[in-house]
Amino acid sequence: MAKYVKILGIALAVSLVLAGCSKEAQNKFSRQIQNWTGTDGVLDIYAGERLVMRFIKIDKLTTAYGTEDARTPRPYRFGYGYLDKNQNYQVDSGEKKLYFEFSDYSTNYVFYESPL
Repeated sequence: MAKYVKILGIALAVSLVLAGCSKEAQNKFSRQIQNWTGTDGVLDIYAGERLVMRFIKIDKLTTAYGTEDARTPRPYRFGYGYLDKNQNYQVDSGEKKLYFEFSDYSTNYVFYESPL
């Protein structure tokens, strides 16, 4: 019983701390938990209606920030993932993990959790 009371007390304390945080601080905390647990993201890049490139097993997309002004976000996102050349949602022989980036102004991409 004491174990459950302790867990409940910790959960209540975390809830109170988060309730006092700004929405941005809550989002950062959520992203840290998600980064720790990991995700299996997919980034599809289109040229018109045609799928031209797919990156798989992406753990996160990151917003770039300035080096001199670390509070100013840059207008692009970046991450690491495997280039899925044959677009089958699997890392096959010869498919390597690559760095990628794309502009905030681009509308021809979709990021989602792997359906497999």
